[in-house]
Amino acid sequence: MQLPSLVPDNRGTATRNRLIGGIAIVLAFGYGSMMVKVGDAQAPGAFLPWQVDLLIGLLGALALVVRRRHPFVLATALVPFGGISVAVGGAIAVALFTAAVRCRPRSVLILGVVNVVTGLLYYFLQGDPPYDAWIDALVRIFVTGSALGWGFFIQSYRELTTSLRERAARLEAEQELREDRARLTERARISREMHDVIAHRMSLISLHAGALEVRGQVTPEELSIASAAIRTSAHEALEELRAVVGAQSARPEPPQPGLADMNDLVESAREAGMTVDYTNGVPADGPPVVLGRAAYRIVQEGLTNARKHGSGPAARVRVAGEAGHGLRITVINPFSGTPEAPSTGNGLGLVGIRERVGLAGGDVRYTTDDGEFRLEAELPWPA
Repeated sequence: MQLPSLVPDNRGTATRNRLIGGIAIVLAFGYGSMMVKVGDAQAPGAFLPWQVDLLIGLLGALALVVRRRHPFVLATALVPFGGISVAVGGAIAVALFTAAVRCRPRSVLILGVVNVVTGLLYYFLQGDPPYDAWIDALVRIFVTGSALGWGFFIQSYRELTTSLRERAARLEAEQELREDRARLTERARISREMHDVIAHRMSLISLHAGALEVRGQVTPEELSIASAAIRTSAHEALEELRAVVGAQSARPEPPQPGLADMNDLVESAREAGMTVDYTNGVPADGPPVVLGRAAYRIVQEGLTNARKHGSGPAARVRVAGEAGHGLRITVINPFSGTPEAPSTGNGLGLVGIRERVGLAGGDVRYTTDDGEFRLEAELPWPA
């Protein structure tokens, strides 16, 4: 799913901020002017002439242009003027609101308390206030509480929105990572399947071609049989390769060989000139499909290694096991080298076997002893 872009439009944001800033200045000065009209500023005995009070309110409103850059500093500077001017109350409310949106709640709450206290100071500085002290305090508490409450709500909302955006971005990145990992896993699976198919069939072709080369003169009948075997192995290699690669297309994946196809695998090795002693002690119902496929590939790779690295075209294959006791696979072939010799070349054979067995939760061992290379794999077979 394509998520919406999280990159804001800076030009549109700047224009919106300027518009909101202008509205905030107008509202702050409008509220201050109204308080001058209905409050104590024009009453007899006012601490300041109402013109001066109104001027302080205007300057305080104009100072709101810096409220986004320095919200706490501006609120701290304006709050004390609430003790001598009623017109600056609008600017103080806007400044407290901005500070509540952008600053730590504890510090802003202290400023709110100070603003309420300055309201009491303003009352006592008046010579003949027209309203009782509790009315002035109630109005100041209501305005301050509204500004702080709304500001804290906006701050929480922004934090939640930011958290959700970060989570959405993280989920998108994790989804891409999972998709990349799935692609790599699938490519690795195809590589292993291609290696198993190509290595097995090409080793058969190499064996037939090598026999023709060694024998020198052959009869037309023998040449025809060998050529047919080479052609058949090449054709089967191409067909199996198409089956492996075709799994990536929209077509359904063809059935992969399993334990039931082991006899055909052994027969193809015998037709190529190998001597294969094969014993299958698995019950007729057989293991699960995935387990049978792993067993087939292990034996296939074992026979391929026997042809490529063994000292003679012969191998013994033993497959035994039952549900609840596991599946044991053993491939033994003559070998005159060192234990590391079968891993020479590209190293995909035994590495692929280890990976298959590891993914199945089993164990694999290979050793050389008395001129033989022994490959043993044990796979779990649930009851």
